[in-house]
Amino acid sequence: MLDIASYTDIGGRARNEDTVRYTARGEDALCLVLADGLGGHGGGELASSAAAESICQGWDGTADAERLKALVREANRRVLAIQTPQCAMKTTAAVLTLAGRRAVWAHAGDSRLYYFRDGELAFQTRDHSAAQLGVLLGDITVDQIRFHEDRSRVLRALGQDDELAVETGERELDGGRHAFLLCSDGFWEYVLEQEMEEDLAKAAGPEDWLERMRWRLKKRVPADNDNNTAAAVWRTE
Repeated sequence: MLDIASYTDIGGRARNEDTVRYTARGEDALCLVLADGLGGHGGGELASSAAAESICQGWDGTADAERLKALVREANRRVLAIQTPQCAMKTTAAVLTLAGRRAVWAHAGDSRLYYFRDGELAFQTRDHSAAQLGVLLGDITVDQIRFHEDRSRVLRALGQDDELAVETGERELDGGRHAFLLCSDGFWEYVLEQEMEEDLAKAAGPEDWLERMRWRLKKRVPADNDNNTAAAVWRTE
């Protein structure tokens, strides 16, 4: 029922602050987490790992928006607990839970979730960033987010405060082909949504899909490019 693939790459940085982790129950239940530690605060790799571990360990096998929101908030408390006066570590998080025909997701920050229905993009999360706010205000277009000067200014992240606002979404998955892509900003900055669809149409499976998109990324990134991480899930009847 579910086919899963993931990768993480250090890019041109000294440390990899991205984490991708998942846990499965049976053939049709999954919790997948992608977290990107915020490099400017220090300890990003610790924050992203702690958040992903907390969510996967706490998952109860369901796909429920309120339970998932509670899991992300618990992960936020975990990150806050390991902060020190010298290291106010923070991390983004994008989480997908699948149980039977139900998909529920949550996110905080600028790590993204994309959902494709029968090969076409049906939904994508909106970044919690200054650049995304510029789009909402009409100051810039969606296409200008990728390399806008304020793109790296994340407005919402785990480790930020006790009352983290977690955004959720959900879908009932009927018959057909369903594909999900979770990725850090080091990935989606260099792979356009139209290209995601094109590579999905040609791919033999989620691993092949990721490899096709990584090929595009590798041709475009500078030598000092950010960590880049992605995970793909296919669900077919």
